[in-house]
Amino acid sequence: MDSENAWRATGLPILFALVFATGAVAEDGCEPSRWGADDEIGSANLITAETVLAASELITTGKVYSLGITIDGTTPAFPPRGLMLQVVQPNQQLGRPNFPNATYNDDVFQGWFGIGSQIDGLGHVGSEDGMYYNCNDARDFAFLTGLTRLGIDKIPPIVARGIVLDMAGHFGVESMEAGQFFDVEDVQAVEKKQGTPVREGDVVLFHTGWTEAKLEADPQAWVSAEPGQTEEVASYLASKNVVAVGADTWGVDVVPPPDPTRPFQGHVILLKENGIYILETMNTGPLVRDGAFEFLFVLGHAKVRGAVQMIINPVAIR
Repeated sequence: MDSENAWRATGLPILFALVFATGAVAEDGCEPSRWGADDEIGSANLITAETVLAASELITTGKVYSLGITIDGTTPAFPPRGLMLQVVQPNQQLGRPNFPNATYNDDVFQGWFGIGSQIDGLGHVGSEDGMYYNCNDARDFAFLTGLTRLGIDKIPPIVARGIVLDMAGHFGVESMEAGQFFDVEDVQAVEKKQGTPVREGDVVLFHTGWTEAKLEADPQAWVSAEPGQTEEVASYLASKNVVAVGADTWGVDVVPPPDPTRPFQGHVILLKENGIYILETMNTGPLVRDGAFEFLFVLGHAKVRGAVQMIINPVAIR
């Protein structure tokens, strides 16, 4: 078995255990967030009336881009995630009328919120000892019925300057390859080439071409691995005080990881250590093809109390 197939066979279950395991002892030396020990929204604190007004000035054409993808029961996702949709006509069996003047359909959803285009909340990933953003111990807030802290419902609307960095173009390809990564120097080179420096309060998206190339053509390959950022890139973006980091891949971080003992370390750095949100499976291709590298980013998500992640369809307005 070659290394890539070995990763596909064993890597995902192993990294799932590594990343989501919780321990019995608190992290030594945990320091409260710069926004205070009770803070639950992290980098969203950077969004103010002033920053929103400044970002709104980026609108020059009024063109709107949907950054979410269409999903259904066949959409691959990080295992064991999936979804099932059922459309029903309640109390209308055998032609029985429910209203004298109308019929109607309802839908029943059974599935995971972490599928397709999604936002990772601050209660999604912690360190190996079970500590999450702002010194929150999983034993204190993570319950079967939902999170009592750091839930997706706590996140305010995200309205900010957005930029997309064309990493595929940087490497001269339509799509980067599985396991191919970009480092800080690559990111800085694209910032300079596009004239889109990363600034405090930004939403930063990476375009790798991966989803457009693989999601429909080879869904198993799409979900088995991906190109993405190194953990040093996550640290670099954290030093810039961004609000969120995303990509047109299902996990943003490169898979397989350069260091097999540190899978999805970028998630730990962004979510746990810095309170920065992660946006996965973003539809970045249309932005890149139009040269819309800078835009107004708008996200208002479903606020399900205690949820960890949420299916989203943010918009970019140029």
